[in-house]
Amino acid sequence: MMSLNISLSLLQNYWWFLICILGGALVFMLFVQGGQSLIFQYAAGEEEKTLLINSLGRKWELSFTALVVFGGTVFASFPLFYAVSFGGAYWLWILLLFTCVLQAVSYEYRKKAGNFFGPRVYEIFLFVNGTFSSFLLGVIVATFFTGSQFSVDLHNVSDPASLLICRWENRWHGLEALANPWNIVLGGTFLFLSRVLGILYFITTIRQEELSVKGRLHLLYNAIPFLLFFIAFFVYVLTKEGLLYDARFHLFFYEPYKYLKNLGEMPLVLLLLVAGVLTTLAGLIQPFVKDERKAFYVAGTGVFLVAFSLLALAGFNHTAFYPSVFDMQSSLCIANASSGQYTLTVMAYVSVLLPIVAGYIFYAWKKMNNKPLDKEELEKQSHRY
Repeated sequence: MMSLNISLSLLQNYWWFLICILGGALVFMLFVQGGQSLIFQYAAGEEEKTLLINSLGRKWELSFTALVVFGGTVFASFPLFYAVSFGGAYWLWILLLFTCVLQAVSYEYRKKAGNFFGPRVYEIFLFVNGTFSSFLLGVIVATFFTGSQFSVDLHNVSDPASLLICRWENRWHGLEALANPWNIVLGGTFLFLSRVLGILYFITTIRQEELSVKGRLHLLYNAIPFLLFFIAFFVYVLTKEGLLYDARFHLFFYEPYKYLKNLGEMPLVLLLLVAGVLTTLAGLIQPFVKDERKAFYVAGTGVFLVAFSLLALAGFNHTAFYPSVFDMQSSLCIANASSGQYTLTVMAYVSVLLPIVAGYIFYAWKKMNNKPLDKEELEKQSHRY
């Protein structure tokens, strides 16, 4: 029989650690959406547009898979958060998933024989997905810090007569998040970040000097608002109060400068955050000063580290990662929102396969990008997007 000697607290923190990794990977993969949002203003003609779309087409399934894996991991390890957010703020999630459906349909049918709508319609769909999915994902992540209007009654779990353990306390079911200016700020951060990563990806994977020259110009236009939005939201987070969970009394308490204190009490997270910021800046500068072909991977590494650090700030150190602005004691944290010890233990054993999966993804990525894409290379491909 499988041993259950691993403590529940260790398992809970382990799974939040994995969610931080998957969240960082998901934010990194937003370069696909960012590239899609640029296809009309970046491409000078049909040939360049086809180059851009086919370059992104090599990776779009990985970005969709990253979202599915992230959602599945959250569901398995922290089902109460999944029930509250996906079940309560469903209009926000439906909008996000709808744009993902548009993306999948567009890559499948844009160049398919007998295309009823014509390529232009599917290109518009790609633009919609690229613009709105990045923005909406940023809004959703912002609620990890700004909170949402929900209530939870865990006593109803053991009451067979009760049908609900959580309730969304307004009629907007997630759309109210769009009225919070700080959610909009992080949404804007994600949007311009995705565009910056998309530009760097084009510069790295497409061998065409005209696109590289335009890329540096577009990079400047998008990097500035990205940095301004990010700095504004980061300062807001470090100066706001947060919710501290007291495991002895199972209660939440407001704590001033909670996230700033988290940085001080988690020096490793602080180190990763600083390293991520500096690495991202190095990637943004690289196309202007040295070999631009490595800029995407340098900046992408930094983005991963920053996203990992922000999720760590939101969840570790007894912090409510999903605050309730309706009822403080309904807020969710690692300790009160996770699966049981047996479930987390079984999944922990299964998670040892993750390095194998990551290794396969790395191998597939390298094979797909073995050669930079240009007009001649595109003509050799049997399948085009």
